Amino acid sequence: MARRYDPERRQRIIEAALRVAGEKGIAGLSHRTVAAEADVPLGSTTYHFKTLDDLLVAALRQSNEGFAQMVRDRGSLRDPDADVPAELAALLGEWASGRREAVELEYELYLSALRRPALRPVAAEWCEGVVEVLRERTDPVTARGLVAVMDGVCLQVLLTGAEYDETYTRDLLGRVFNAVASAGS
Repeated sequence: MARRYDPERRQRIIEAALRVAGEKGIAGLSHRTVAAEADVPLGSTTYHFKTLDDLLVAALRQSNEGFAQMVRDRGSLRDPDADVPAELAALLGEWASGRREAVELEYELYLSALRRPALRPVAAEWCEGVVEVLRERTDPVTARGLVAVMDGVCLQVLLTGAEYDETYTRDLLGRVFNAVASAGS
């Protein structure tokens, strides 16, 4: 039997993994459940992703890309006259106002790095990508602090079911961002 050429199969498997994790959580993710969701032979998932951690790394990397791309595309963050806290709060609001299930999945994958060391470098990539953009406007410590605040606000919204409060977030980010200016005076 001739081997079928399917250049999109790896990507379909990743997307299937995201769907399975979104529906069943990380605990429901297996090569078998992903193969069934992607409608590919089980051997295809293990060919492209030797271990479940390999598959989770690919899924986390893809889910991280959405927010990271929003940050990179936000040209106003690079504008020296822009209100960085306001821009970040608005950006977070845009992201959080998307499908809640997608945001929850991103955080579930992100937090799964606590128990799966293979995921830690990918979780760190997300933070580093955002920090890199923010370092154009502030020092590295403050950039990391801003990322930590954004993470905390998102987790609070997800865990409490509260509505995202852009004004609160802008004020909180402003305190971190402006602390550098105050310290320098």
